[in-house]
This record gives sequence, structure tokens and C-alpha cells, in this order.
Amino acid sequence: MGRKWNNIKEKKAAKDANTSRIYAKFGRLIYVAAKKGEPDPEANPYLKSVLERAKTYSVPKAIIDRALDKAKGNTDEHYDELRYEGFGPSGSAIIVDALTNNVNRTAADVRAAFNKNGGNMGVNGSVSYMFDETAVIGVEGKTADEVLEILMEADVDARDILEEDDAVIVYAEPSAFHAVKEAFKKAGIDEFTVAEITMLPQTEVTLPEDAKAKFEKLIDTLEDLEDVQQVYHNVDLS
Repeated sequence: MGRKWNNIKEKKAAKDANTSRIYAKFGRLIYVAAKKGEPDPEANPYLKSVLERAKTYSVPKAIIDRALDKAKGNTDEHYDELRYEGFGPSGSAIIVDALTNNVNRTAADVRAAFNKNGGNMGVNGSVSYMFDETAVIGVEGKTADEVLEILMEADVDARDILEEDDAVIVYAEPSAFHAVKEAFKKAGIDEFTVAEITMLPQTEVTLPEDAKAKFEKLIDTLEDLEDVQQVYHNVDLS
């Protein structure tokens, strides 16, 4: 499982060069999270988790404050949360999560991205069964044994605990996401290298080089869409 997160991390690092795109997506996500409840993270657990995830992406405070101020104002902009599923080159599996104020526009843009880059859209459930929704939390400065002891003392279960590069990554059930973070915070750890709920493929596939190039172009096109928040896939890009 560890290699799966490394692949995601490597892709994230490559795309983070386009910080303005990352910040714009987080601005929208923070606004939506704040509008779902109180614009106060202490009173809105969903907003709190979004802000903690934004921190792992180094989103500036000015971007966060602007989104929160917008949510506190009279703006009543509505966004729908959508999930699309489809297939890339050589039958690779892709999940696309979006936040949009124009469903027809987003559906057309996502479909066009698939069609123009060797893929095709599927129906709901066509590929999601190949993935597991997973909480992923990473910390530095601890060994896997020390992390296990922290979680055991807090009576929190994990699917797996792995040392990866300079961090220890905890994989857990989505329902345990907040419990894992709270266990770390009680142990004096409040900085995370990653803290999010993601979709991890149950198995990864390796594509031939020509298909891999088409696949990467498809993923880049999807991730560059304004309404797309996350793209998950089952291809080994290492």
C-alpha cells in the first residue's frame, strides 16, 4: 500500500508547481465547507479537516481568509459535489471529483477530456469498486513503532502503518480520520505531511509507454479543469 501513496505524492509534487490552480481549488472547497455549517472550524469538523488539508498543501492564509470571509458574507453561491468515473488508455480506471456551480458545463468538460485523450466516461460504480476510500495521515519525527504505540494508547485502529521516505504514513478507515489526528495531537503532534481522505486503488496497473503518455495527458487535462477537485487512478506512474 505504501507505494500507492508515494505515487500520489509524486504526482501532487509535480502538479503543485501550478500553485495558482491549487489555491483556487482550495478557495472554492473552503467556501463550500464553511457554507455547510459554521464558518468557524472549531464548530465545523468538515471545515476543520479541509483547512488542515490545505495546510499540507501550503495554501496561504490570505487565500483561506478570503474564502472564509466570502462564506460569512451575503454571497449565496451554490456548488454541487459530483463524482465521475471512467476509463483511460488500456482500460485504466479513473475517478474524478468536482465542485461546480454549473453541472452541465462540468459534465461536458470532463467528458471532452476523456474523449480527446483516449478515454471514455463510465456510469456510476463502473470503476469505484476497484478503489478503497482511505484516511491517510502522515507525520515526521517518529518511527512506525512509536506511531503504533500512540494509536494503541488512544485505542485507535489503523489498516497499516508504514515508514515512507522521512515520514510515517497511517492508513485507516475514513471513519477513523479524526480519531487518528486527535491521537497525534494529544501526543504533541499537530503538523502533518498529509491529512486527507482519498481513494486508493486495490491494485495498480502498469501501462506500455505509448499508453502511459496518453494517460498522463488525460490526467493533466482533467486536473487542469477549474471545477475538478481531485483525480484518482490505478496506474503505477513510477
